[in-house]
Amino acid sequence: MDIQVLKEEVIQYAHKIGIDKIGFASTNVFSHLKDRLYEQQALGFQSGFEESDIEKRTNPHLLLPKAKSIISIALAYPSKMKKTPRNTKMERRGIFCRASWGTDYHHILRDRLLKIEEFIKERVPYVECTSMVDTGELSDRAVAERAGIGWSGKNCAIITPEFGSFVYLGEIITNIPFHPDQPIEERCGSCNKCVDACPTGALVQGGQLDSSKCIAFLTQTKGFLAEEYRVKIGNRLYGCDTCQMVCPENKGKDFHVHAEMEPDPEIAKPLLKPLLNMSNREFKEKFGHVSGSWRGKKPIQRNAIIALAHFKDETAIPDLVRLATDDPRPVIRGTAVWALGKIAEHDSLLLLSEAKDKETDPDVLIEYEQVINSIG
Repeated sequence: MDIQVLKEEVIQYAHKIGIDKIGFASTNVFSHLKDRLYEQQALGFQSGFEESDIEKRTNPHLLLPKAKSIISIALAYPSKMKKTPRNTKMERRGIFCRASWGTDYHHILRDRLLKIEEFIKERVPYVECTSMVDTGELSDRAVAERAGIGWSGKNCAIITPEFGSFVYLGEIITNIPFHPDQPIEERCGSCNKCVDACPTGALVQGGQLDSSKCIAFLTQTKGFLAEEYRVKIGNRLYGCDTCQMVCPENKGKDFHVHAEMEPDPEIAKPLLKPLLNMSNREFKEKFGHVSGSWRGKKPIQRNAIIALAHFKDETAIPDLVRLATDDPRPVIRGTAVWALGKIAEHDSLLLLSEAKDKETDPDVLIEYEQVINSIG
């Protein structure tokens, strides 16, 4: 078998099935990444969503003992929405980040990776493969960087010359010794716009992220958010695109090449108040196919409450009062109390003094105390 011929065939097939970029990397241990990850761990900068075993994250042979190469793929997604719905005073809207527009990218990339696996298996019966997207052990970005897909930007995203950082990544570890491609030289230079623009200072420095402060991470948590982060979230329901949108490499980049990635405006930028009254079933039916739904409706509803406070939407007061007094979830009750403190007039807030007497959760009581003390 001619490995170079097979590589060319795989590249041609990848483009045929809608893969925008493909590269090949060695399976050497990601030594530099390993050092960085241990440092991140020591600093407490990890999110907790990633694979906890750093050795597995950096050594492909722990995932496939006979590994000889890694195939990295990238698919470009849109950065602009067609027919964006208006955000008006009477109809306030939230926003899902661009990586949650359209069908969940995990499904899309797994489909493409599986097709590549099957293509190779037809030609090499003895082949061994293991694929992963985002939630796998390996770092998608480290693989993509080594495979020449793009360089690792100061915003901790892979930036491609063709599509900017608006790409989804996935990889296949295989026992076929494909010749590796050359990495792309880093182009960020002295630009520091993403670090300067980060709303919470989560980008500690170029290429180093404190995940515990990152809005993209915070919007996915399920507990109470600290006051300092509530006021920074704005109307974000899931994720954050700030560090991508200020990047000069992303200027003018907007690709609509995959129909399943096109956003439904009413899902990508939904009305906020209907979210407050949505049942689990209704949430799953409307949002279940997007990646931003993976943590369920609770974080989205909490973020919607914070967004209504951001807009000081007085039309939401009846809904917020109901949530503050009747919702069974302490995080939702407490966040609603906080939001009322940001929105409501003095007389309306007096109702909270009466509702406080029925509250038993200590965290919610703290929210009551802070709001009541603020109005004197």
